[in-house]
Amino acid sequence: MSDSGSTPAWPYPRFIAHRGGGVLAPENTLAGFREGRRYGYCGAECDVKLSADDVCFLLHDDTVERTSNGHGAAAAMSMAQLARLDAGGWKGAAFAGEPMPTLDNVAAYCLAQDIALNIEIKPCPGREKDTGALVAAAAARLWAAAPVPPLLSSFSAEALRAAREAVPHVPRAWLVEQVPADWETGLRELGCIALHCDYLGLSAELAAAIKQAGFQLLCYTVNRPADAERLLAWGVDSVCTDRLDLLAAG
Repeated sequence: MSDSGSTPAWPYPRFIAHRGGGVLAPENTLAGFREGRRYGYCGAECDVKLSADDVCFLLHDDTVERTSNGHGAAAAMSMAQLARLDAGGWKGAAFAGEPMPTLDNVAAYCLAQDIALNIEIKPCPGREKDTGALVAAAAARLWAAAPVPPLLSSFSAEALRAAREAVPHVPRAWLVEQVPADWETGLRELGCIALHCDYLGLSAELAAAIKQAGFQLLCYTVNRPADAERLLAWGVDSVCTDRLDLLAAG
């Protein structure tokens, strides 16, 4: 982000597949990423946290019940334990046996398929600093030779600060539900290039102000074509969607 107020080119696609494949496949799995690619998406988002033995892996919740056949807190489980869980069967028999992937697994797929990735740093409670630093370090290592780095985002200011301290050159975005009044101060303090917000709280005037200040803008979770068209007309750079079947990736 330029101090002069000019916004550099945004290297990420306009349409981003939420949690890999939106509602069409089990979230945060390689099956989801494959579904996104099948629909022509070249941008995806996923949630990354740390296992008990500090491996970066994909999961949204703090516990594993909702999206696997396991039970308990994710932070208490090793990657070997997490890898044995079925993270796909809850979505249907076609996905049974789908594992929770590591960030290394996802990086290999995205790089091979030319998919730009938004990594949401999703720390378990009390692990904000460690998660921010280790996810950023892993992203820098895995995408070291890539022309477009992953974009790191988080609701956790502590995780974003840790990511910046660990690997300053990997770009970051601040995730919010409602855009706060001090959005510009927060973005500059965190060293972020973009604001990610719920589209329901955005107006044309606010979008214009954010863009004029030299930041990029992503909105979630946009599932209707008319909403996507309106947001893009306002200058929003990317929309994240669950409905890959309704929003054409082109």
